[in-house]
Amino acid sequence: MLDRLAISLFALSLAACSQEAAQPQELPDEPLPTVAEMPGPADGVYPSMMRSTASIIGDEGTEIGTANLLGGPNGILLRVEIAPGGLTPGWHGLHLHMVGDCSDIGTFKASGGHVGMIEGGHGLLNPKGPESGDIPNIWAGADGAAGYEAFTTLTQMSDLTDADGSAILIHEGEDDHMSQPIGGAGARVACGVIK
Repeated sequence: MLDRLAISLFALSLAACSQEAAQPQELPDEPLPTVAEMPGPADGVYPSMMRSTASIIGDEGTEIGTANLLGGPNGILLRVEIAPGGLTPGWHGLHLHMVGDCSDIGTFKASGGHVGMIEGGHGLLNPKGPESGDIPNIWAGADGAAGYEAFTTLTQMSDLTDADGSAILIHEGEDDHMSQPIGGAGARVACGVIK
């Protein structure tokens, strides 16, 4: 009981000391601008955005499409275009992987695991996740072509352009966003090094 009282008094004295040391900041004489007064795209002012691209190769080593990534203040806008015949028709898992290496054509294991990998945390619907590299599935039409755009707030461009780079991977099947470790999406069928 006495120990709890001593700890409580010590914590209160620390809080009082920290409050005494803080000095109020002086407000500027002129009022701050409102949101409507701030310059924006109509005024030629844009946020500083990083851009990256990836040439996506299929499991035979030929280019089947491209990915363009645009970093914004709150995440990444991702656009993928796959040429006719590039994928089998239907849904495919799409993930960001932690190593920018697609040299092992056909397996694409050199790209490592997902960006921000969490043991047992894969999946956009997983209460233990999601991982930073989790992205919604991509749909390929009857001709194997796909056009896709998504925005993710789970990662930033600086995470993807670190020393060992990163890669965008497409899987043979759909990601169920819950099963471990890749949502049951199957083999890696396409890979692009993000540059």
